[in-house]
Amino acid sequence: MAEVILTLNTGIDIKVEADLVTPDMFAGKNKSEIESLLVWQGPKQYPLSDFFDVEGEAGSSAEDTSIVVKGDVSRVKRIGEKMTAGKITIEGSVSMHVGTEMEGGEILVKGDADSWAGMEMKGGLLHITGNVKDHVGCAYRGKWLGMSGGRIVIDGNAMNNLGGGISGGEIIVGGNVGHYCGIRKNGGLIVVKGDAIRAVAAEMTAGTMVIGGHIEGFSPGFEYETNESDLTFDDLECPGEYMKFARDYAIAKKPKGIFYVNQDANRDL
Repeated sequence: MAEVILTLNTGIDIKVEADLVTPDMFAGKNKSEIESLLVWQGPKQYPLSDFFDVEGEAGSSAEDTSIVVKGDVSRVKRIGEKMTAGKITIEGSVSMHVGTEMEGGEILVKGDADSWAGMEMKGGLLHITGNVKDHVGCAYRGKWLGMSGGRIVIDGNAMNNLGGGISGGEIIVGGNVGHYCGIRKNGGLIVVKGDAIRAVAAEMTAGTMVIGGHIEGFSPGFEYETNESDLTFDDLECPGEYMKFARDYAIAKKPKGIFYVNQDANRDL
């Protein structure tokens, strides 16, 4: 796989819109062609080389292209947007919309990510080793359907509205989540290994939700069914004893979906 290395070469005040930093856009281009690609900063466009030193050349296709981004790009937005194949490795934290509408390939963020990571994602793997802010895998404002495919893995914590409107795919959080995790969930799988605050899976009509820690404010519309032990979802294991709740009756007369809650961490339910 051919590799292109982008090294941040300047401080950034107004955030840069770098949606063209994808294997799809780099494929078939040499060093000078990549350097001349234009990115937005505020109302103006500038060549990519104004912000990054470029090394290497891309492969003949997106599948054959790997991009490594070095430096703190917490003021660079939309990296990996709509990518369909290949790989992006970000060696530091990144700004908003990383992996937005991603369809395939792999993005690895070795740091934190801002809000809207994996927004309306359709496929591929987005792995964030640090923490992430709001609206991961979520529907954009004014829309109802969020992430529909692929997998998002967050090793740290996530904030609010994770997986809002998710209809397919998987979101796995190694730490805690904030408010409204899985709100309006209508498919897919969300697993949170840590704690959650309130309105988890509120208005859920389909899919599966798993909370391995304590829920501060449990939504009242769910109906308890039974207990299950040591849950398994393909290659993902959730050991322990779980209370199984059926759907949110507060939103629909015949909703589907299953909500698993760790029993030891939620003895008050």
